[in-house]
Amino acid sequence: MNFAIFYNPNKPQAHAIVKSICSFLLEYNINLYAEELIPEVNQIKLLSDIDLKKIDFSICLGGDGSILRVVHRHLDIEAPILGINMGSLGFLADTPLNELFETLTDLLNGNYTVQNRMMMEGVTSKNEKSFSVNEIVVHRAQIPCLVDLAIFVDNKYLNTFSADGVIFSTATGSTAYSLSAGGPILTPELEAFVITPISPHTITNRPLVLMPKNEIRVEYTSRYAPIEITFDGFTRFNMSNQESLTIRRAARQFRIVCMHRHDYFNTLRTKLHWTGKLKI
Repeated sequence: MNFAIFYNPNKPQAHAIVKSICSFLLEYNINLYAEELIPEVNQIKLLSDIDLKKIDFSICLGGDGSILRVVHRHLDIEAPILGINMGSLGFLADTPLNELFETLTDLLNGNYTVQNRMMMEGVTSKNEKSFSVNEIVVHRAQIPCLVDLAIFVDNKYLNTFSADGVIFSTATGSTAYSLSAGGPILTPELEAFVITPISPHTITNRPLVLMPKNEIRVEYTSRYAPIEITFDGFTRFNMSNQESLTIRRAARQFRIVCMHRHDYFNTLRTKLHWTGKLKI
């Protein structure tokens, strides 16, 4: 089997932990590949030495941002990702370090499932294109006031939001920026779009959930400087007055390894510090 190993070298102890992961996997004759050679791991090879479509699993050591970086940087890797959590609030990297080797053993023994989650793509009126796992954000950027964003769903006018911006998220991204802006939590296997205005002028402007078959168009109607479109915080485009962005379901999917030992609702309670108790 071929595994790709990714880690954030800026995380404390990351190098020592990735060495231990490699040593463990090499005992099972796994072929290991990385973006750069890892010091003191002699048997690791470079990703440039293999057809990326032949990677069976990607292991990402870091947080949700590290996983999103891998997806955006390595478009040809279609293998599911196992996230090892060295961050804080993340929902994608949900394997804690204290379960590292039990999790790797489960992975090698087939005790896991792979979720194929919906992704989005966005295309500007200038034919600039990118995709997102979590969210596409249209934001006022450096403009010091609210901007007007007209939203159309399947070419039918929905509303014009006067706001700092609007977040368009997947179910995966519903626990990210959208949640911070007051959006709903969707279980990650749901296929849906969430539209969440950011600090809208009219407080009755509420988040909206749409079907994945819908096509969304957002037009920038304020006569101010260009605003900004971001895709998972990585790709960025500018949008000027009267320009638009079209958002639809992406053809590709985000593939993530889910271990049987983990419970999504337990993760929610833990990460969001919910304090409810089951009373018997």
